[in-house]
Amino acid sequence: MRWPKGLTGLCYGGDYNPEQWPAEVWPTDVELMRRARVNLVTVGVFAWSRLEPQPGRYDFDWLDRVLDLLHDGGIRVALATPTASPPPWFSLRHPDALPVTADGVRLSHGSRDTYCASAPAYRAAAREIAVALAERYRDHPALALWHVHNEYGTTCHCEHVAVAFRAWLRARYGDLDSVNDAWTGSFWSQHYSGWEQIRPPRATQYLGNPSQLLDFRRFVSDELLAAYVEQRDLLRAATPDVPVTTNYVLGGWVPVDHARWSAEVDLVAIDHYPAEIGPGAEEQTAFAADLARSWARHGQRTGRAGRTAGPPEGRNPPGGPAWLLMESAPNLIITPDRMHAKEPGRMTRHSLAHVARGSRGAMFFQWRASRGGAEVFHSALVPHAGPDSRAFREAVSLGALLARLSEVDAGTVRARVAIAWDAASWWALQATVLPSAQLDYAAEVSAAHRALYRAGHPTDFVTDGDDLFGYALLVLPALYLVSDRYASRIRDYVAAGGHLLVSYFSGIADEHARVRVGGYPGALRDLLGIRVEEFHPLDPTIRLPLSDGSTGRLWAETVRLTGATPSVGYLGGLLDGQPALTRHGYGDGVAWYLSTRLDDDPYRDLLARVAEAAGAAPTCPAAQAGVEAVRRCTAEASWLFLLNHTDAPQTVPVSGVDLFTGVHVDRVVLPAGGCAVLRET
Repeated sequence: MRWPKGLTGLCYGGDYNPEQWPAEVWPTDVELMRRARVNLVTVGVFAWSRLEPQPGRYDFDWLDRVLDLLHDGGIRVALATPTASPPPWFSLRHPDALPVTADGVRLSHGSRDTYCASAPAYRAAAREIAVALAERYRDHPALALWHVHNEYGTTCHCEHVAVAFRAWLRARYGDLDSVNDAWTGSFWSQHYSGWEQIRPPRATQYLGNPSQLLDFRRFVSDELLAAYVEQRDLLRAATPDVPVTTNYVLGGWVPVDHARWSAEVDLVAIDHYPAEIGPGAEEQTAFAADLARSWARHGQRTGRAGRTAGPPEGRNPPGGPAWLLMESAPNLIITPDRMHAKEPGRMTRHSLAHVARGSRGAMFFQWRASRGGAEVFHSALVPHAGPDSRAFREAVSLGALLARLSEVDAGTVRARVAIAWDAASWWALQATVLPSAQLDYAAEVSAAHRALYRAGHPTDFVTDGDDLFGYALLVLPALYLVSDRYASRIRDYVAAGGHLLVSYFSGIADEHARVRVGGYPGALRDLLGIRVEEFHPLDPTIRLPLSDGSTGRLWAETVRLTGATPSVGYLGGLLDGQPALTRHGYGDGVAWYLSTRLDDDPYRDLLARVAEAAGAAPTCPAAQAGVEAVRRCTAEASWLFLLNHTDAPQTVPVSGVDLFTGVHVDRVVLPAGGCAVLRET
């Protein structure tokens, strides 16, 4: 991972769309940015129609002036390639490059993302605008970072995609026999006898082939990555010293394996918009930050494919693998039915929570609220009310705080607990008929992270191929797909002394979504010392009493012991006396199995006990419930972030130098909603 040369301290700013405003507003924007201590803005994300108003005819004069104004104001630029929104002329000239839905309907121009990533005309036009920008601005002093595209995630099912999908399958499997085997082609007469018979999965009479749907999601991720890499390589050739990235969008609809992509970016950049207005917003913020940090680590471990040798400066930043909160909403939380104004101080807490967990700063969408368009009421640092507003005053305050925290950028978060993350398991559980509609991979992973968050543990996420041996505890929530290789690596981890907790519906199928026969959880039976014969999906209203006083919900199983010992059992009903939680010694380690979903508090208590037994301690045991504590550290120093998410003052008995005041303290008194960052002694 690399960091922009000359960009010091924590990044602060966001998406800037000057093309939406008269030129007379631009100098005012720069002055307001200076007042807020903004030091980095993303420019040009959706500006293709202004940059190339006609095919091959470019208009860069306005962008020249904007970049010059920003440079004169001391503000660096993440210059975007605008390829997420082709201009109207492109769609009229190349209608075959418009996306086709799974129902076979070709969409029309009129919004963002009106492109097919497999269409040759689109890929050529994207390369051309990227080259034009690189040639124009390769030596501009404001240029700090290339921001390719925006939120890759558009899926298409057209004929261009069919050709590309078949080529991807040939490269992955080699021959049709292997495809038919992986997809269980003999089921429902889906055995293919010619490559031309394979098409992207479209709407069909009843149920689609789950293995085909899974491979199509993998293909889309790789196809979008190839489109990114084409632009990245052109930008690198023109500006080898300027890092290149793209911003990851999060959500179940996104067909992108971000962990895999992270080997191809110089900086992991995420967009994060909490979707809950209560404490869940803070839990979602911690989840996204831990995930981004882990993706950055994964990318560093797996290497940077295609990276040519370059100057060492900035290659490995002192704070560890580089990641950045590229987009967030300053003053709103957007739920499906409403936009909720953030309470005073919440924007600051959310920003500092990302920084605490390793972000190199806090960026927002967007700088100035738009006067029109589809996102006219989206959040902004400068809202419709203008700079004389609470939102902008908090933006100025946050800029001052971030400036005082520049030294923490040297530190990284060291987690002793990890959760397995697998995009393919997520996709597989979206693409097949399951024993219960309540099975939800993202919800299971979030529940495990939330339990550890409430227990005070920062958490890494690991994928197949990541090193497991530095962690005291590994949690596998609903890891539906487990390959033979991954199962072997997990066994080796436990045998060497690691502690493992596996939740229900893990290890059920191989990487092709083919169920492992002989009893669940197939790939992990011997490791866990159990054999599950039957699932018992539960109605969401049902609670099953457990022997420790807690209750199980959503799911239960008939668990037979083959070496494990019961720890908690079911009480009453069909499963009376059957184990709900088991423990199995394996080599020098311990493997736990949880066959039901616990409520949040007992799940927190369980993971806290298991983590403690594994040798993992909370970051700050003295912190009260509702006070988030995260530590960034180097070999020589550490910084403790304390974020009070409660509506009452909290006192934490810790000592160090308060970076906000410069005063040494032996305890921290946090006002309601308040924050502190200590350089620990």
